[in-house]
Order: sequence, then C-alpha cells, then structure tokens
Amino acid sequence: MNKKIYTVIVGTGSYVPTRIITNEFFLDAEFFDPATNQKFETPNSEIIRKFFEITNIEERRYAEDDQVTSDLATLAARDAIETSGIDPETFEFILVAHNFGDMISGLVQPDLCPSLANRVKTKLGINNHSVLTNDVTSGCPGWTTAMIIADAYLKSGIFKRGLVIGADVLSRVADPYDRDKMIFSDGAGAAIVEAVESDVPVGILSHSCRSDHDHNMLNVGFSVNPKIPKEHQYLKMLGSKVYAYALSTVPGVVKDSLDKAGLHLDNVGKVLIHQANEKMDEAILSRVFKLYGKREYDKNIMPMTIQRYGNSSTATVPTLLDLVLKDKMEDHQISKGDIIILTSVGAGMTINSIVYKMPE
Repeated sequence: MNKKIYTVIVGTGSYVPTRIITNEFFLDAEFFDPATNQKFETPNSEIIRKFFEITNIEERRYAEDDQVTSDLATLAARDAIETSGIDPETFEFILVAHNFGDMISGLVQPDLCPSLANRVKTKLGINNHSVLTNDVTSGCPGWTTAMIIADAYLKSGIFKRGLVIGADVLSRVADPYDRDKMIFSDGAGAAIVEAVESDVPVGILSHSCRSDHDHNMLNVGFSVNPKIPKEHQYLKMLGSKVYAYALSTVPGVVKDSLDKAGLHLDNVGKVLIHQANEKMDEAILSRVFKLYGKREYDKNIMPMTIQRYGNSSTATVPTLLDLVLKDKMEDHQISKGDIIILTSVGAGMTINSIVYKMPE
C-alpha cells in the first residue's frame, strides 16, 4: 500500500488571560440601541440578563493593558513548544491567524506591520532566517483557515513542520457602547503540525469550506453612540443575521467534510466548534444530527468554553482543542484514534470544517 503525506498535530498550547470580566462589569456601561442610536431605556441589569439567556456567557477574559495580540500568541506558542518538547528552530513556517493585529490599549488603531507571525518568531527567539512567516485574516475561522493552508504546505512536500496560531484581543475593537461587546474576549491557541507519511489515514483527513458575500453581518463600522468621532471604527455584528446564517449553512459544510473523508457522524467522537454563542452552537449541532436522520443530539460530543471564556474569535477552537487534549475540560477527553471535527464560522461570511483523526 502506497504511503501518503498527512498533516498531524504534534503539540498544542493556549493562553487564557488571567483578567476575569464578569457580566456585572457592564452594569455601569452606556448601551445604545443600534437601530436608533439612542441610549436604551431598559436597565443594564435586564440587558445583561437577556444577554446571558441567549449566549450563556457569564464571564470572559481580557488581556492586561501591557499585552498585545502577538504577546498572547507567543505565550500560547511557548505552551505548545513546552508540551511537545520540539525545538522551535525546526519550524519551517509560522502562521498567525488574527483580525486586527497588535492593538495597543487605549487606541483604536490596528497595528499590522510587521506581520504578527514575524513578531512571534522574534519573541520566541527563533534565529532560523528561512522560516516563512505569514498572517491569516479570515474572521473567527482564521485558525481553521490557517490549518487548511498548513495542510497544503505540508502535503506539497516543501515543508515538514510548522506552527499555527489563532490569537485575538477583541476587547479593544468592540464598540464600548454596543451590547455585543459583552460577547467578545481575548486569548490565543496554538498547534505544532508535522508532515507524516502513513499507509493509513491519520491527522487531517479532509476539509470543506464555504464563503458568501455578505459583508454587513460582521464588519468594521461606526459606533452606535453618535457622539463618537467617525474616524473611530469598531467591530460590528448583526447577531440575529449571523445566527440565522450559521444555522442554515454550517451543518451542510460539516456533513460535506465528513462525506469527503468517507465517514459518518457516528464515527465522530467530538465536535469542536467556534465558541460564539452556546445556544447557536447547540442549534447547529442539532441540525447536523438531523442531516443524519437523528432527532436528538448528544451534548457530550460538543465541549464548550464560552460560559467562562467568551468569544475570542480565532483563538476559540485551538484553545478548546488544547484544553480537551490536556484533560482540562471536565467530562471531555480525546483518545488515540478518535475522529474529531474542527469547525468555525465568522466574518465574510466564511465557514470551515476539518475532519481530523488522532494518531494511534
């Protein structure tokens, strides 16, 4: 039997900021109605209560004032390096998925030059000058997009090993006057990937992607507070439209990725989905099960971190993967030989689904 090249994850890491922001933090916030650009008459306590009912987010994590996105990315990378014992000088590429670069606390100004991948390489102290450093900006699915790119790199035979990171500091780009600010958080997750020759399928077995031209669901725009200068722009989201889009499209992309791998939902041990909104993720999973003729779904197949960590965009899936692999998620384990799904949906709109088999 001829051996093929597969992309295998040989180490994971994550960094969850230590600064805990509970829902009560927003009791004194000034929230404006995006439809009228007027302050809500509804008390913040009621806005927060409804927010929790919809998202199940109780708290989120914010970076310290002296930290930027590349700092979080570096910390996650160091965790992966320490876990794996791999020499970072052997990396042949570094991909960093993010959305706004290194935003300094107090400034609404993205910092994208030089690339975050280049900055992470420097902060890791890597001296190898031949390392390819590249950033990936693809909304919340940035890390899964970067993993698909890494898979292409490794299967081409050009590279043997690389580092793929997802990191974001969304607390500094969300409109402070918008209720949706409560969804967003900060964090970073990393994976070290290698090319492995095998006569049996292992690692990334398949992937499926979808992109649609609706730039209004998630974009950058003006504050809902009309007094904020127009030169200041923030991350904006039409939550109800994102919810409807995700429910109608993500299940089909997940099924397509399984079809490409010649697998059934019954073969899947875990579904690691972007942590955007717990009720939305549960609804997506329910529809995936229905595509296979199943009326009920097993919640245990889908570990969730959103209740404590919020939505850290590109960081959610790699962070979740790292926590489960390191037995830091109660009642959730991934074992040798397990089939897992890595899937995300976000700005663009963009969807990715990766079918991955753990090495034996």
